[in-house]
Amino acid sequence: MKRKKKQKKKFLGTRSHGRGNVKNRRGGGSRGGRGMGGIDKHKWSWAMNNEPDYFSKFGFSNPTRKTVKVVHLYEINQRAVLNKLEKKGDKYQFEFKGKVLATGKVTVPLSIKAAAWSKNVEKKLSEKGGEISKL
Repeated sequence: MKRKKKQKKKFLGTRSHGRGNVKNRRGGGSRGGRGMGGIDKHKWSWAMNNEPDYFSKFGFSNPTRKTVKVVHLYEINQRAVLNKLEKKGDKYQFEFKGKVLATGKVTVPLSIKAAAWSKNVEKKLSEKGGEISKL
């Protein structure tokens, strides 16, 4: 059974329905412009309270930026020391679909397969009898 909507009686018989002068609801002038108009002028204090990052000092974010996953040698070495890597023969095996950086020391022989690596990685691995190859 459909019920009848209750009639609102609050502003019945009033000309402006509690909005002040009739002219106040006409156009955008009564509210200082439509939308974000005047946000850097007369609506500045509102902007600083409600949208503090609206005027950001850092340009734009590049939509085509590529992020590369990175792992450091000391992290790989630490996994090998804690026996979290598979050992084939005398070398610990590690595969990574990113770039290997040469931060840290190598204490065990490692065999690494990665998409990319820095020059010093090859030097540090060869000193301990390790190797690196392309994935």
